[in-house]
Amino acid sequence: MSNRAELFDVLVAESQRHYAAYVLFNQALADSLGIHPTDLQCVVLLDLEPGPVTTGRVAALTGLTHGSATRLVDRLEKAGLVVRQADEQDRRRTLVALAPAARERIGAAWTEPGTDFGQALTGYSESELEVIVDYLRRTGEVGRRQAERLTAGRRAVR
Repeated sequence: MSNRAELFDVLVAESQRHYAAYVLFNQALADSLGIHPTDLQCVVLLDLEPGPVTTGRVAALTGLTHGSATRLVDRLEKAGLVVRQADEQDRRRTLVALAPAARERIGAAWTEPGTDFGQALTGYSESELEVIVDYLRRTGEVGRRQAERLTAGRRAVR
């Protein structure tokens, strides 16, 4: 690359290609598991949480309305991917947790892709990996903010 502006343009284009490829991968993985892509992403996000969460938290994680998140949890529970449990701190609330079998099922499906994604990173130094992690965190936050902005605008129009 001859200058920063050209490099930035290439980075933007490659980011768009990466996003499109990941959407296709997510759809294919969900199809192979017999679930909807949104359901798969919810399961993945629940697996990253430190413990059981409320349906409101599921809504926040997925960008869904509370009603849609409740229907999502209903589908996941019916599919055996999540379990509902009483909140020990507040018996009026119900928490959602990933079912142990779901962790095994999704983990098994991730074995080959996870290895492949890991191989793509093997040539990077520790400091380069830190830059990649920083980039993913920053752009992930931008994506979340922009999704919230677009969703809020859509709700305001109705």
